[in-house]
Amino acid sequence: MGFGSFDSICKQSALPLCFILGPPAEFTSTKNPILVPTCSARSLELGNTIIFEAASDFAHIAALFMTAIMIFHVRSKFTAVGRKEILTFFYIYTVLTIISLVLDAGVIQATTTSAYPWFVAVQSGLASALCTSLLINGFVGFQLYEDGTTLSIWLLRLGSLIMFVISFAVSLLTFKGWAGLSPTNTTGLFIVLYIINALCLGVYFVMQVLLVANTLQDRWPLGDLAFGAFFFIVGQVILYVFGTRICEGAGHYLDGLFFATVCNLLGVMMIYKYWDSITKEDLEFSVGTKQGNWDVKEALLDPSSSADDQRASFYGASAGRDYDASSMTLDYAPQLPAHFHQHPAMPQQQQIQHQGYGHQQSYSQSHQHSSSRDRLSGYGQLDQARDSYGDIRRQLPSYDDYSDAPTPRSGLRGRDGLGQREREYAY
Repeated sequence: MGFGSFDSICKQSALPLCFILGPPAEFTSTKNPILVPTCSARSLELGNTIIFEAASDFAHIAALFMTAIMIFHVRSKFTAVGRKEILTFFYIYTVLTIISLVLDAGVIQATTTSAYPWFVAVQSGLASALCTSLLINGFVGFQLYEDGTTLSIWLLRLGSLIMFVISFAVSLLTFKGWAGLSPTNTTGLFIVLYIINALCLGVYFVMQVLLVANTLQDRWPLGDLAFGAFFFIVGQVILYVFGTRICEGAGHYLDGLFFATVCNLLGVMMIYKYWDSITKEDLEFSVGTKQGNWDVKEALLDPSSSADDQRASFYGASAGRDYDASSMTLDYAPQLPAHFHQHPAMPQQQQIQHQGYGHQQSYSQSHQHSSSRDRLSGYGQLDQARDSYGDIRRQLPSYDDYSDAPTPRSGLRGRDGLGQREREYAY
């Protein structure tokens, strides 16, 4: 066991690549190369299907849900710095999680003659592309170039694609034994998967610490970085150092792969939290999530609406009256009800006694529309009284019904008469 060997790694953890690395195994029917882990989580049988690494599979599914939520919130921040760049990072992590779920669950048979080596090579390439995209995202905060532009986006995409191709090619050549590489010669694979990826993550962490310390007054993002690094390191230590002990202590129900998956998810969540803390957005959860916040009702923007329409009320035109708002009196042109002409003609002369005012008034048919009290009040026709019940405007007389003579209570007509008028309204 020397530099670049996967023997010690595969003894502690049941990584997918461990089942196609190492010398040919005599206990397999096709003598496939395999590095058997010392302890691994037990499988779960459902019907005729055996699901491997059940606990890790549930962790992958939870990671997919959490990643979808983070992508949703990132997409809602339209003016945030590095929005498109960080979305690329989460998209790569989503695809990597799906491939890891397929491999860990045992959907594909782990042999060199099946599609298993290709899927493992894709997983290795996505892991390298993920670390590279995170590194390039670290340069966005320094504003060396404008974020969201063609240069920024394609620099990220091409850099991630190049590392994906390199890692995929090295992995596939190692698994297949092509181009001088073999399952027992894993030095190149070890450098690509562990050395280069570790350098990318380390450079990103140092860059972000310098960014926060030199350009930001708020120091809370350093806490997000610290927690992210803590979760990632703890996951790697559990996976490669304490994997066998945890598996044996948990009765083969859990192993280091489960805890590594959970810790990687927490590390990615801390990256999102760090990015969110250094990119301020006033409408983070308003734009995109609540589409109706800025809607204006059409009635408010209707150009045909006028002041007369807005004034429609109990005393306005909508109540069936012609009301003059500019007049200081309460006179209005009364309108006849629809059934008024169906009744017999009214007598030519009607005498109505107004005892409250101490005088009599005579009304003719020609004057029947000038007094609302004679035609529409409770003292007039019974049919009109029913129609006017509850309408204070129809039950009270107009100013024309009052005599110019002084009231019995006071020789001064003005103020005392006005008080009597107000008492009539109050009544």
